Amino acid sequence: MQQPSRAMKDRPAPGPAPVSGRAWLMLGLATVGFAVNFWAWALLSPLGPRLKDSLELSSFQQSLLVAVPVVVGSLGRIPVGALTDRFGGRVMFPLVSAATIVPVLYLGLAGHSSLPALLAGGFFLGIGGTAFAVGVPFVNAWFPPERRGLAIGVFGMGMGGTAISALTTVKLVDAHGMANPFLLTAVVLAAYAVLAALLLRDAPGRTVPSEPLGRRLAAVCALPLTWQASALYAVAFGGYVAFSVYLPTYLKTGYGLGQADAANRMAGFVLLAVAMRPVGGWLSDRIGPVRVLTVSLGVVFAGALVQSFTPSLAPTGTLAFLAMAAALGAGSGAVFALVALLAPGDQVGSVTGIVGAAGGLGGFLPPLVMGSLYGAYGSYALGLLLLGLVAAAALLFTGTGVRAAVTRRTTRVPKPH
Repeated sequence: MQQPSRAMKDRPAPGPAPVSGRAWLMLGLATVGFAVNFWAWALLSPLGPRLKDSLELSSFQQSLLVAVPVVVGSLGRIPVGALTDRFGGRVMFPLVSAATIVPVLYLGLAGHSSLPALLAGGFFLGIGGTAFAVGVPFVNAWFPPERRGLAIGVFGMGMGGTAISALTTVKLVDAHGMANPFLLTAVVLAAYAVLAALLLRDAPGRTVPSEPLGRRLAAVCALPLTWQASALYAVAFGGYVAFSVYLPTYLKTGYGLGQADAANRMAGFVLLAVAMRPVGGWLSDRIGPVRVLTVSLGVVFAGALVQSFTPSLAPTGTLAFLAMAAALGAGSGAVFALVALLAPGDQVGSVTGIVGAAGGLGGFLPPLVMGSLYGAYGSYALGLLLLGLVAAAALLFTGTGVRAAVTRRTTRVPKPH
């Protein structure tokens, strides 16, 4: 009985475990699905200023309009993540994509003429935001532990679907009418749902939980990791979501930019954050997620503090926003490298659902706060100062509680004798 174990111990330390071509294919398909669903999820944000003018909305009503899909998509990740643990991404990706088609068509054809109709359509548009909780456990199962930070970071680039929306929605409405971007997105969603049903496969040997959904969620809620990662993701990804939905309004109101110019600048913010997400995961695989989060949160604190003074966009404001975009993207990748490091294999989807919900909720509140504060004081300075304080608190938490949790995990790993 001892000999095989000794032989295993005496082997040379291997390099990173090889990854099959099929695993990379599944990662690519999952990333495309995430991007397509996020494209749909973000359709209302670029139209916020236009809808505010045409429907004579207040700043708070406009903020509520763009925030409703965020909060629904966030809370929906909790059951969707648990269902993905049970049924796998092969079932859930086509299902979520197909379900998102309905609110997209409704908003494009009939639901954009009044605030109640928009809120109803936006509520169900939130389904697209739950795709994140499908992809993380799906990708996680295909890759070995030492590659998961990078793999989940690459998958996270699908959040660039919001950039597709920012770059195309207003232009398509101007050229072809309000229904056009919604119809186009519905067609792409349908095509992806069919493609996913035909090509997606769950990883061999995927652990399928047998316990009831309620018991599994209760067990996940008892994990300290769940709440540690949720708090950090609420800041990192929540900050990204908040800027991606509110930045056009902020730039138009605070700096007097035109709608198209503001949308293009928001797209630049999103693309940089998207590009940095796999970098954050890759760095976490090599130097640890705690170090990546420490640097990222420090940059967010500094950027928010600078921007609270409303400096000129050229160059100070632009540099502050780009620095925050890079930091929020890298930090988001690091949080899920932390989840991949610490979460039990059969609970990754459930943990992801709750953590993803926290991230989305972190993006739901800031637009409402920013809109309310601007309406009350005619300035965004206080809102940005609050962001800086939250980032500072998360930085302190990372250096204490999260660092201790990672240290306990690494010291529990058996060492060769």
